[in-house]
Amino acid sequence: MDTLGDIGMSALINILGAFAFLLAFALLRIQPINDRVYFTKWYIEGLRRCPSSRGGLVGRFVNLNFKTYLTFLNWMPQALKMSEAEIINHAGLDSAVFLRIYRLGLKIFGPIAIAAILVLIPVNASGGTLFFLQHDLVVNNIDKLSISNIHPKSYKFFVHIGMEYLFTFWVCYMLYKEYDRVASMRLNFLASQGRLPAQFTVLVRNVPHVSGRSISDTVDNFFQRNHPDHYLCHQGVYNAKKFAKLVKKRSKLQNWLDYNQLKFERSPEKRPTSKKGFLGLWGEKVDSIDFYKKQIKDLDDKLTMEREKVMKDPKSVTPAAFVSFKSRWGAAVCAQTQQSKDPTLWLTYWAPEPRDIYWKNLGIPFVSLSIRKLMVSIAMFALVFFYMIPVAFVQSLANLDGLGRAAPFLRPLLERKLVKSFLQGFVPGLALKIFLLLLPAILMVMSKIEGHVAVSVLERRTAAKYYYFMLVNVFLGSIATGTAFQQLNAFLNQSPTEIPRNIGVSIPSKATFFITYIMIDGWAGIAGEILRLKPLVFFHLKNMFLVKTERDLEKAMDPKSIDFPETLPSLQLYFLLGIVYMTVTPILLPFVLIFFAFAYFVYRHQVINVYHQKYESAAAFWPHVHCRILASLVVSQLLLLGLLTTKKAANSTPLLVALPILTLTFHKYCKHRFEPTFRKDPLEEAMNKDIQEGAAESDAEFKSHLADAYLHPIFHYIEGVELAEVRVDKK
Repeated sequence: MDTLGDIGMSALINILGAFAFLLAFALLRIQPINDRVYFTKWYIEGLRRCPSSRGGLVGRFVNLNFKTYLTFLNWMPQALKMSEAEIINHAGLDSAVFLRIYRLGLKIFGPIAIAAILVLIPVNASGGTLFFLQHDLVVNNIDKLSISNIHPKSYKFFVHIGMEYLFTFWVCYMLYKEYDRVASMRLNFLASQGRLPAQFTVLVRNVPHVSGRSISDTVDNFFQRNHPDHYLCHQGVYNAKKFAKLVKKRSKLQNWLDYNQLKFERSPEKRPTSKKGFLGLWGEKVDSIDFYKKQIKDLDDKLTMEREKVMKDPKSVTPAAFVSFKSRWGAAVCAQTQQSKDPTLWLTYWAPEPRDIYWKNLGIPFVSLSIRKLMVSIAMFALVFFYMIPVAFVQSLANLDGLGRAAPFLRPLLERKLVKSFLQGFVPGLALKIFLLLLPAILMVMSKIEGHVAVSVLERRTAAKYYYFMLVNVFLGSIATGTAFQQLNAFLNQSPTEIPRNIGVSIPSKATFFITYIMIDGWAGIAGEILRLKPLVFFHLKNMFLVKTERDLEKAMDPKSIDFPETLPSLQLYFLLGIVYMTVTPILLPFVLIFFAFAYFVYRHQVINVYHQKYESAAAFWPHVHCRILASLVVSQLLLLGLLTTKKAANSTPLLVALPILTLTFHKYCKHRFEPTFRKDPLEEAMNKDIQEGAAESDAEFKSHLADAYLHPIFHYIEGVELAEVRVDKK
């Protein structure tokens, strides 16, 4: 990218795109027909109804109150009104801590950007080195504001080292304060909760087979013997795929019955009819209500028989169980201790909350888990290197001068100013974004194959894979392949001794590519998130062709939750870019700051009005975020150390060696100080809550709920299912 005009072209395109998305959102959200799309959460919680229509039939679809068009931007201040405590009550701790990460980005990079722009940019601009190298290397105006512009052996490098120390201490200070605050929020949140099944329940996996005994009897005997004072009951885990298919079929039939009954209520003078053939297109004409009632009754008989078959068949019972205790203390002791002298048997973990369970993975044997993880690791390694090919292609677009020198026949096209500005300022970031679209879904499948039993863990593992992928391919891959393309002429025509110097110049120059990526993904991409164009289109298509009942309408709303597998790695990438380039090329920092401010604003609106979380992990993802921000610090320090080595700054380079050591020491301290709050449940806290509730623990109704809480969801579809029928021990 040769000129600031190319970045200006990219900024103009993305700003216009973001503004168009925001304007479209502001207009679409006040239309009655779109109300369920932009206020999904309030509908799910039953706190909002369709707005009253004016103007008859037209008013049901279009807002005819023209005064609202004058205040169509009032959603912006409304997004900031709800306090953090109210957000926790409204959306949960996961959502509140997720929003705090964006605020943390503002707190970290705000002061750093001011200091870097006031101190480092003038120092870099005064260097003048690139003026003498521009005949050999591809350089641009942004490069002249980076550390590459400083003369080798210059004493100005002491300024960069001093600022790196200052920035490191500031980042660590802010991370320490945030970790302390989030840990306190987690403890307070857990303490404020009432009696929940997950507080009293432990997941037991790899239950051994005992000859002559069922899995249920084996679990019951083991815990009666080893936890006699605290064991309450257990719930087996069943493999009931056929039963699940029948339940799904029954749900569809019930939906058709509801639809025809509603139809009859609206027009009681005529009962609805349908044909018995395929899709109701041919066959005998029958009364729809009686027809679906009979089909449901017949299917209920099949379900009863299939359920009894599942309960009696030992092969349907997996070697796992949910074991519940009379107290939180008893559950905490069991979950956090080894149960058998064989460490591969009777494996105990805190049970996820019922809605967080990924039921398909509960019955995977212990040996199979190890094999699966090995296979996924190999596949992940192959996937990372496979994606190097499209990343290299993207870099060829980002560095047209290098490409033009390698392929002279493309020069006439590339030298056209408008084509060049568009290709360099917009296409690379967009192309990389497109290549990454399918990746989260692929990584989620890989995490499921690994065998994790909680949706929250699946999403955290997917986020970890995605982050490592972006670190290797998007960050390191872009630098490596970009350097090769950009300085191809220098590498081919100069001696090998000059290669380190060329790399030292080229790495900071990749800031131009990352600036365009931030504008594509972090500006226009976030504006597209609030517009919700895809859910909007799908909602109206479903509403026109599929919605028959209120149940269908709720499904059509698609209550999306925060997409942790994709948003967390993207967040961590922006921290990485900001921290790595804060000393090397500080001009990137304002673009990162705009992202954090804009994204905080948009996601706050979405958390309040749209997202409906599938589970609550009490901010269990925070230690991973903290760790990866610190890893970004270490990468930044090592990168600066390498750059100074290429600059032959032997006098100043040794001063940086201490920084990674200090950063890793700080990480170790935080890990010991705060991480146990997210990994273990203190026995002291468990006992205190048990004592406070006292007699309430003997509440028979809660015990009944506790025994039923971890029954597979498909069994809840059948009315009148007794707990005894699904072999739950209620002693």
